[in-house]
Amino acid sequence: QVQLVESGGGLLQAGGSLRLSCALSGGAFNNYAIAWWRQAPGDQRKFVATINDSGDWPYYADFAKGRFTISRDNAKNTVYLQINSLKPEDTAVYYCAADTIFPPREKFASWGQGTQVTVSL
Repeated sequence: QVQLVESGGGLLQAGGSLRLSCALSGGAFNNYAIAWWRQAPGDQRKFVATINDSGDWPYYADFAKGRFTISRDNAKNTVYLQINSLKPEDTAVYYCAADTIFPPREKFASWGQGTQVTVSL
């Protein structure tokens, strides 16, 4: 069973940027597609972006196109999510998920514990 650890969240101001990281251990990193999801208070978990095992197929939810960038460094066993022009509505717990299938299957993926992102005006 792979383990995923997210980091990089925090309290930020609107208009700023941040980069979230998702580190995978316990498995061959380049065998896994990785996805980012987020869950805002009182809302369902929503898909944000995903990237295939080799890193050449990023895919984004419509709301994430333009401000979010997913990337991976297979040498560091890490996937990143860059968020620019932060908005208060980006406030959520951000989770990464790993699966050997692309795109990762929500029900069958391995999940991290999440990292909180809070954006203030």
